[in-house]
Amino acid sequence: MAGLALFAVAGCGSGRTNGGGGGAGLVIGTTDKIYSLDPAAAYDQGSYVPETQLYQHLLNFAPGATTATPDAAQQCAFATPTTFSCTLKPGLKFANGDPLTATSVKFSFDRMLKINDPNGPASLLGNLDHTDVLNADTVVFTLKNANDQTFAPVLATQAGPIVDEKVFPADKVLEDDAVVKGKGYSGPYTITSYDKNKLVQYQANPGYSGILGKPKTATVSEKYYASSDNLKLDIQNGNIDVAYRSLSPTDLDSLGKDGKVAVHSGPGGELRYIVFNMNTMPGGTPDQKLAVRKAVASSIDRDALSTGVYKGTYQPAYSPVPSAYPGAIEPYKTIYGDKPNKDQAAKFLSDAGVQTPVTLNLQYNPDHYGSSSSEEYAAIKNQLEATGLFKVNLQSTEWVTYNKERVKDGYPVFQMGWFPDYPDADDYLTPFFAPNNFLQNHFEDPGLTAQMTAEATEPDKDKRAAIIQQIQTDMAQKFLSIIPLLSGKQIAVATKSVQGVDTTLDPSTKFRFSVLSK
Repeated sequence: MAGLALFAVAGCGSGRTNGGGGGAGLVIGTTDKIYSLDPAAAYDQGSYVPETQLYQHLLNFAPGATTATPDAAQQCAFATPTTFSCTLKPGLKFANGDPLTATSVKFSFDRMLKINDPNGPASLLGNLDHTDVLNADTVVFTLKNANDQTFAPVLATQAGPIVDEKVFPADKVLEDDAVVKGKGYSGPYTITSYDKNKLVQYQANPGYSGILGKPKTATVSEKYYASSDNLKLDIQNGNIDVAYRSLSPTDLDSLGKDGKVAVHSGPGGELRYIVFNMNTMPGGTPDQKLAVRKAVASSIDRDALSTGVYKGTYQPAYSPVPSAYPGAIEPYKTIYGDKPNKDQAAKFLSDAGVQTPVTLNLQYNPDHYGSSSSEEYAAIKNQLEATGLFKVNLQSTEWVTYNKERVKDGYPVFQMGWFPDYPDADDYLTPFFAPNNFLQNHFEDPGLTAQMTAEATEPDKDKRAAIIQQIQTDMAQKFLSIIPLLSGKQIAVATKSVQGVDTTLDPSTKFRFSVLSK
C-alpha cells in the first residue's frame, strides 16, 4: 500500500549555494495580510508565507515535489495500519538554542488539537487520535482510521509545524511579537524585525538542515501593500524584486509586456467560491435553504467572471476538486448548467415555497483575494439580481476583521478562497465538509463524512477515485454548502535578475524564500 511505504531519508544541505547565501538581499511585495504567526491560529495564505520560512515539519515538500519527504525527520513510516512513526534527525535545535525533540513534536500536535482555533488548521488532523513519545528521537501517531493515504502529506501542511514547548503556551495562541521574540521555530529563516502587515525582515537560520537546503539569499524583506496599484508600480520600477499576490489581471497583462520584469506562473489549484452559513442564510426550513442554494447555483455565469473580470487568468470551476486531480468531475455543470438558467432557479424556489425576491446578504473581502474581488462580486450581484429572484446586499470587510467575523456567524453568505495544503483531491473535500471544518459554516453530514473517511483510507487508486467522484456529485446535488466559481494558477512577477521563482511555484503552494536569489 502507498500508505505503508517507507519515506526515504532526504539529503540535507544539498549544495544550494550562491556565494554562501550572501549577496544583496531580496525584497518581496504582497497585498496579502498576516493573520497570525502562531500555526495553531492561522489557516490562510498570508500567514502561510511566513510560516513556510519559520517552521520546520517532520515531512515537507521539496520544491517541485508532490510527495512529502523528511525535513526534521530522518524517516517516517507506518508501523501498523493505525500507527505512524517518525524518527528525528539528531541534534536538532530551535533558533533560540532549545533542543527540538520528540517531546516538542508531541507538544505541537497536542497543542494544535487542544486550542482548536476556529481560524486554525486543526481540522486537517481529524484522523489523529493521539501522539506518543517513544524516546527522545521518536514520536508515534495513533490514527482513528487505518491506512490513511493522506496523513503523511498532512504532516507537511499548516497543521504540522513544530514549535518550542518552552515558548508556546499549551492552551492558548501566542501573540506575534512573542513568537518573534521567542524564536521557538527551526525553519530556514528567523525574523529580525517585525512590523505586522507593513514590513517583515528575515535572516537565514544557520542551524537549519532540512529538505529546503541552505537559503540562497541571507536576508529577505517582505513589504505589505494596501493597494495592488502601488505593488505594480514598485515591481515595475525595480523598487522590489518580487511581487507575489495579488496583482489584478489588467496589471498582469501590462507587466507581461514590460521587458524589465517577468511574469511567472505555476500549478496552484487555487479555488474561489461562495460559502453558505447553514444557520443564518435565507430560508425558513432546511428544504427552503437548499432551494436557495440551488437557485444561486443556477444563476451564476462563471464564464463571464473568467473572461470579463479575470481576463482568462482564472477558469470556470464546476467542482471543489480541480480538474488536474484523479477523480475530479464537474457535477455543478451537469446539474445546474454552464449558463444562468432563470427558469430552473425559479422552479427550485417555488417548489420549496420560497417567496421572491430572496434577500441575500453577501460579504466579500477586498484585500486578501486580490483587488478584482470588488469587480467579481459586483458582477455576481448583477447576475443574481438579473434573474429577478434575488435582492443582494453586497458588503466588504478587511481581511483581519473578516476572518474573525465569519466564524462568529457574522456573514450568512460569504466569499472564500482556497490554496491546497497538499496535492491530493482529499484536500478539497475534508477541510471543507468534515465535522468542525475550517469554514465554520455549520455544515456536517454523517454519510458524507463516512465517504470522506472511505476515500482517505482506500489504497486502491481506482476505487478511491470512484468514491471521490461520488462525494462531488452528492455535494452538488444534495448539499451545496459551497458553490465553486473559479480556479487559477499561482502567479508571481519578478525583475529579470531574480532566479528561482519558477522553482517554488509548485502544487504545494509553499512560497519558499530559500530558493530565491539574484
